[in-house]
Amino acid sequence: MYVFGYLRASTSEQDATRAKKALRDFALLHNKRVAGWYVDNVSGTTMNRPELLRLLDDAEPGDVILIEQVDRLSRLDDEGWNILRKQIADKQLSVVSLDLPTSYLALNNSVTDDFTHSMLKAINGMMLDMLAAISRKDYVDRRRRQAEGIVRAREEGRFRGRVADLAKHELIRNLRITQAKSINETARLAGVSRATVIRVCRQAEQVKEPS
Repeated sequence: MYVFGYLRASTSEQDATRAKKALRDFALLHNKRVAGWYVDNVSGTTMNRPELLRLLDDAEPGDVILIEQVDRLSRLDDEGWNILRKQIADKQLSVVSLDLPTSYLALNNSVTDDFTHSMLKAINGMMLDMLAAISRKDYVDRRRRQAEGIVRAREEGRFRGRVADLAKHELIRNLRITQAKSINETARLAGVSRATVIRVCRQAEQVKEPS
């Protein structure tokens, strides 16, 4: 059995480092070692996450996906979550989440009774489904509140839209275009997502084009 750490990192390198340490410490506490790390800088609302898909492809039956919280694995809607759950089940993988104690069963063999093992596995599956649904609801609620706030701000004449971080954009252009850093390295050094790096560089290229 191999344990693979999956991180859906925010734009903060500090947060990603903290989460990675938490997963490593947890694995060591259970006498396990994280065999590999997979880090996405993509929203949990999409299945189009290269590192998650690579993990699912690399893992073998009996291996464990270790996450800090269920929302790191999924903020998918019901259809998307069902697809992901099936992919995990088809590969016979276990999900262990630090915020879901019932999932820790996958890291030890202390339960030898088949009935007890089946019951705990069923309970864990139910809890995993519930936390995935809560993660999705939290995402939807925050988006709704954000949209409502924008509407109120527009009505009161206070909404100006997102103001570009010019210094951050200049750093991205310098790293990616001037220093020829890779997209991943630029995103890491600038503390932004891959999507932001691609967007800023595309905008820079458009500015260079003659009218």
